[in-house]
Amino acid sequence: MTDQFNFVDPDVISFTFECLKATQPIGDIFLAKISHTDLIKITHFDVRRVLQEDRDVEKYLGIQRPLIKSKVDALHKYVNFFDASFPTAIIIAIKEEYVEYDEDKRTITISNTARDENEPSIPISNIARVLDGQHRIAGLKDFQGKFFEVPVTIFVGADISDQAHIFATVNLEQQKVHKSLTYDLYSLAKSRSPQKTCHNVAVALDQDKNSPFYERIKRLGVATVGRDFEPISQATFVESLMKYISKDPKEDRDTLLRGKSLPKISNEDLYVLPFRNMFISNEDMKIAEVIFNYFSAVKERWPVAWANNDKGNILNRTNGFKAFMRAYEHVHRLHGLPSGVVPPHFIKNYMAAVNLHDKDFNTDNFKPGSAGESALLSLLKDVRI
Repeated sequence: MTDQFNFVDPDVISFTFECLKATQPIGDIFLAKISHTDLIKITHFDVRRVLQEDRDVEKYLGIQRPLIKSKVDALHKYVNFFDASFPTAIIIAIKEEYVEYDEDKRTITISNTARDENEPSIPISNIARVLDGQHRIAGLKDFQGKFFEVPVTIFVGADISDQAHIFATVNLEQQKVHKSLTYDLYSLAKSRSPQKTCHNVAVALDQDKNSPFYERIKRLGVATVGRDFEPISQATFVESLMKYISKDPKEDRDTLLRGKSLPKISNEDLYVLPFRNMFISNEDMKIAEVIFNYFSAVKERWPVAWANNDKGNILNRTNGFKAFMRAYEHVHRLHGLPSGVVPPHFIKNYMAAVNLHDKDFNTDNFKPGSAGESALLSLLKDVRI
């Protein structure tokens, strides 16, 4: 441990927070609300230490838990969004001698001076060990607003084995929410967003009996009862489409939440983001129509492969879908008019020029994974008409 972590404050420093005590099998835990500034002050060295050395909990478990810069950078941005929220508690542990709980006032006081002592014996910035929430705390350092209160669970006097158990439970055993479910939840939002629009397009094409994607999009990350072939996940569809609407979907969503408008784009930018102006103009169904026509042409050009449910066929599965979606930019450029919409007759002529037969869309020619997707995309981008 470096000397700076051992530097003791010259004066007594204490913080008092509103707090509730909850009794659990592991012992009493304390549920507090703490402002982001105070939380940063009492956890500063512990969060910073992750960048410099292993901590006791990690040593005990024999693992490493680095602070991931990309995740912190994303949270720096997120905390300043209009609807930023950390609803789940950050979990910290503090030695018992530095804590006092007032049962009557329901407050907890944290001090750099041990109970029954008069002089500080620990830096206030090194008083709390973070068991869960290190990235959120690091992200809050860039919060530009006035006040951000955070729910915090405090373990008082927990020994290293208890801390390791808590750490393992919240960090190693939690189940992630499937991306498809996450995008589905955007449909409940009142405001517009690229995420919500792409979700709506996916649902519309999945439910339209005339659509090439009719009952082929897997919603919520799980198979739909009564369907036997759902080769495209909702997350895959949404993310592939969203790249043509926004370079920064979260930023766009935040702008719209604040009641602001997005500027339209033109010329070269429209080749990269062909559906952006349609989105800005609330023409979601026009976007759906373009995708409908584009993949209807794929289905018409290779009807056998599109209908083939065998695992060896890649046209109607993730690799084929993603490659053709990425190829739309190329088709758009070939057409030469940066409107976002390529007419059906031009798309049909383009598909006819692709030198592939139904039987060619197999895993021998296009390997599973990103390599096969890239190989198909390269072939599609070589087409000139």
